[in-house]
Amino acid sequence: MRRAASLLVVPLLAGLLAGLLAGCAGMPTDGPVVTTRDRGNSTSQQGPFDIEPLPPQPGQSRTEVVRGFINAMQAWPSDLATAKQFLTTDAAAAWNPQQEMITYDSPPTPREVGTDVAVTLSAANRLDARGAWQGAVPRGQRTLELPMTQLEDGEWRITAAPDALVVPQEWFSSRYRQVSVYFFDPTASILEPEPVFVPVGEQLATTLTEALLQGPGAGLQRVAQTFIPTGLDVAVGVAVSNDGVADVLLTGDPGQLSADTIELMMAQFAWTLRQESKVQSVRVTIGGQPVPLPGGVSSYRVDGGAEYDPAGFQSSPLLYGISDGRLVSGTAAALGRVDGPFGDRSYDLRSAGVDLAADRAAGVTADGTTVLAAPLADAGPGQVRTVATGTDFLRPAWDFSDRMWLVDRNGDAARVFQVDPHGGRAAPVRVPGLTGERVRMFLVSRDSTRLVAVVRRGGEDLLVVSRIEHNASGDVVGALPAQRIAVGDADLPIRAVSWRTPASLAVLNPLTPTFAQVAPASVDGAPINPGFPATVDGRVLALAGSPVPDESIYGVTRRGLIDVGATDHPTVPFQQPTTAVVYAG
Repeated sequence: MRRAASLLVVPLLAGLLAGLLAGCAGMPTDGPVVTTRDRGNSTSQQGPFDIEPLPPQPGQSRTEVVRGFINAMQAWPSDLATAKQFLTTDAAAAWNPQQEMITYDSPPTPREVGTDVAVTLSAANRLDARGAWQGAVPRGQRTLELPMTQLEDGEWRITAAPDALVVPQEWFSSRYRQVSVYFFDPTASILEPEPVFVPVGEQLATTLTEALLQGPGAGLQRVAQTFIPTGLDVAVGVAVSNDGVADVLLTGDPGQLSADTIELMMAQFAWTLRQESKVQSVRVTIGGQPVPLPGGVSSYRVDGGAEYDPAGFQSSPLLYGISDGRLVSGTAAALGRVDGPFGDRSYDLRSAGVDLAADRAAGVTADGTTVLAAPLADAGPGQVRTVATGTDFLRPAWDFSDRMWLVDRNGDAARVFQVDPHGGRAAPVRVPGLTGERVRMFLVSRDSTRLVAVVRRGGEDLLVVSRIEHNASGDVVGALPAQRIAVGDADLPIRAVSWRTPASLAVLNPLTPTFAQVAPASVDGAPINPGFPATVDGRVLALAGSPVPDESIYGVTRRGLIDVGATDHPTVPFQQPTTAVVYAG
């Protein structure tokens, strides 16, 4: 019984420790935490304050030892030497807090349970060893029992510690930032971002590299792949020279690296390390041998690999909408009819989606029962074809491979379809958590690895994401169960959702009939720090957003477009009544 309890304690205790530490980080009247000067770092002018915990004190009770251990886990800069002093020698040697992190809201109170100490966590969430957000700790796993023993000198120590770092959410939010590490889709054609959290500070390039070396998460074998050989480790911290060259010194055996593998590997390094603003190029050495780079250059520029852009290489920056049943396109200030069949005559369309190259469009008829496809340019008669028929189709979406995605709401039992790039008919795709549900809207990432949807369930709107699985040929072979994404105020209805970056979303929540907010959401479900949302005056009906970071996010009203990202939210009036305005994709 004791053995099973201590195994459970590991992840839970980690959360406990962080929680208790959080409670002590402010004004430590009974917790042994000392705060020192503020420290600068590479991501802000003023970093989080230092925390120097006290070691065990003579005569402490069991609960005081656990509380001290929890406090010590909040040491900053991170140093767990003091925390290990609250453990027995064997427990300290076995403890591996790098396995995961647990965050919580309210500081828990340790309580004695026999000779052990138990702690119950509130609102606990988990991150894996990569720093990837894993969501809520199941309620049944939030109570930790820490086995204790009394040493020969009469002092109490913990005999089994959880292989996790458990910290308050507030502590975590001020000391970690969310970034993305980049992997390839199963066809090695496009990069896809995996959000992770890394500590702030001068070692950002090192922590980014360490996260990248760990590869995609478990269960993503048919979603993402890496071309960085397994078994490599960072030899020393990644140093960045004055001219912006990041020297990545790795240990391990890379095996034989082909020119193609090196190109793809370096694209992953470039896209990942460009998030450290000081890095301008990357030089990789493995086992003391420099990795030979394409063209014989000494370092690989971080703007390299543009053709693998997860937002779609050279994708159309134009807006598209429906006016009088016809497809229009252009800039926010000038939307005009397209040259092709959907612009030449009215097909009584209510919504449309356009492929990334702006070659083809798919439109849903006014009654929602039919999806039509046609070229955007005038290609002569007979170019409009019926792709699918059903009950009530949502706006079509497109990915980088020219695959079309469809959702037929079908009452309260939605069906998901994909249409292959070669012009086939719609084929069903079962998406657990979406198929058969009441789906109100959906998006597909341009890299074709994520399907995001708003599901109406239990009287509330839920934002969920599923990972799309492909084989090496690019065929869709399945989808992982949809997981809920956290959005600011979960009680608010969701009127619209759009892309904000390749790894984040913008969510439109109506506050009153004439007042709304546009809030952020991360594709992994992790909370996003303040700074966005934006509140917008006017009856905003929809959003037009793009994963390209420098393209505006617009709120769509009956009269025009509101730039919700601009400080003063300027409105661009429509020259003619227009609805269903979107970007390509």
